[in-house]
Amino acid sequence: MKKFFVILVCKTIRLIGRLTGRGSSLPGQIALKLDPDILSKIKMPPYIVAVTGSNGKTSTVELIARILKDAGKSFAYNKEGSNQIEGVTTLILEHCTFSGKVKPEIILIESDERFAKYTFRYFSPTHYIITNLYRDQLTRNGHPEWVAHAIEESIRPETQLVLNADDPLVSKFGLGRDNTVYFGADRLPQSTDSCTSLYNDGKYCPNCKQPLEYAFYHYNHIGKFHCPSCGLRSCPTAYTVTSADLDESSVVINEKYRLRLAFSSFYMMYNTLAAFAAASLLGVAPESIVRSISDYTLQNGRIVRFAIGRHPGVLLASKHENSVSYDQSLRAAVAGGRPKTVIIIVDAVSRKYFTSDVSWLWDIDFELLKSENVQRIVLAGLYCNDLATRFDYTEIPQEKITVISDIGEAVSWLAENAVGEILAVTCFSDKGKFLSHVQPQKEAKP
Repeated sequence: MKKFFVILVCKTIRLIGRLTGRGSSLPGQIALKLDPDILSKIKMPPYIVAVTGSNGKTSTVELIARILKDAGKSFAYNKEGSNQIEGVTTLILEHCTFSGKVKPEIILIESDERFAKYTFRYFSPTHYIITNLYRDQLTRNGHPEWVAHAIEESIRPETQLVLNADDPLVSKFGLGRDNTVYFGADRLPQSTDSCTSLYNDGKYCPNCKQPLEYAFYHYNHIGKFHCPSCGLRSCPTAYTVTSADLDESSVVINEKYRLRLAFSSFYMMYNTLAAFAAASLLGVAPESIVRSISDYTLQNGRIVRFAIGRHPGVLLASKHENSVSYDQSLRAAVAGGRPKTVIIIVDAVSRKYFTSDVSWLWDIDFELLKSENVQRIVLAGLYCNDLATRFDYTEIPQEKITVISDIGEAVSWLAENAVGEILAVTCFSDKGKFLSHVQPQKEAKP
C-alpha cells in the first residue's frame, strides 16, 4: 500500500506540475521523502540507458530519443533535463503502473555526473554512455579527476559501458572490464599534432600520473593517446567517425554511414556518434539511425537561431565555468570564413548558486577570435568589464571590441553596427535575457 500511495502522489503532483508549467523535480523529491527506497521497489524495464559527462548529455539523449521514436520503440526519457535523483524518480514513477512496474521497454536517463552515484544506488543501467570530462563549474565540481571519481562510484559490474575512447579520463573507466564499447574519431583535417588549448588536462595519465603521449589532438585533451608507463591508451572503437568535412557539416561513421550535422562542430559530431552507438546497441538499424538524425535540429535550446534587424544570428548556449564549451562555440565563429559579429554575455555566473568567481574566463581561448572574418566583438552583461580585462591580454585589435553592460543596449548597438551574421555566446542563465530582445527565427520541423 505504501508503494501504491507514493506512486499515486508522484503521478498526481506531476500532473499538476504539467498543467501549471512547473518543473519535474518536485514530484520525485516528495516521493523520496515519503519513501527514500522507492526506486529499489520498482520493477525496471529490460533496457535502462543512462548518459552522463561534463558536456553533451542533453543533446545526446535528445538524439537517442529521436532515433527510438522513429524506430517505433517504447521508451520514456527526462525531456526537461532534470538529471539528479529527484528528476529521475519523477520519470520512473510517472511511467510505471500503480503496482510498481515500468511500462515502456526503454528508460532513457540523462544523469548529472556528480550525482549519478546516488541515482544508481537503487538500480543499474544496462547501457551507460559517458561522453567526456572537462573543467566544469570549478566552485561546485573541483577538477575533472574529482568528478571522474564520483562517476566511478556509479558504475556497476553488470552495466555495459559505452565510452569516449578519445578522452583519457573517460577511457580509463574501461580498464579491466570486458563489457565495454568505445566510440571515437580517426584523424580529421581539423586535428592537430599538439594541444592548441590554453591548458592541457590530458598532459598526465589519469591512471599512473606519468606523461601521456598523443598521436594527434581533436581539441583540448580529446584525441588519440597512449601512456608509455602503464599502457592506458585510446582503445579500438566499434563506432568511429572515419572521415568528416566539418566545413560542410558532413561526417562518415564506420566508413559507410554518411550523415549531415545540423550544426557543424566537434561537439555535435561526438554527440551524434554517441547516439549512433547507443541506438545501434539497442538494435536500431544504422540506416534508420542516419535517416532519423541527419540534419536533425536539436529542440533543447542549446542552438537557437534569431535575427536582429537584417542580420541573421545563432545563439550557442555555452556553459559558464566550462572553458571547453566556450572554446567550441568560438571555433564556430571563425569557421567558414564568412564575416561575423560575436557577442559574449556574462550576466550571471550560474542559475543555481551565487558566485562572482570569473577565473574560468582565463581558461577560455578567446584568442581564437583574432580572425579576419570576426569583424566586431561585443562584450555584455554584469561581468562585461571582467571580459574586457581578459580581452586586454589577447592580441585582438581594441577597435574591434565594444563593451556594453546592458544587454538590451547591446542588442540595439548590434542592430546598427553588426557586420554579417551574429554569433551570440552565453550560458543558460543568460540566454533568455538576450533572446527577449531579438526576433526568433522559426526552424524547420524536425
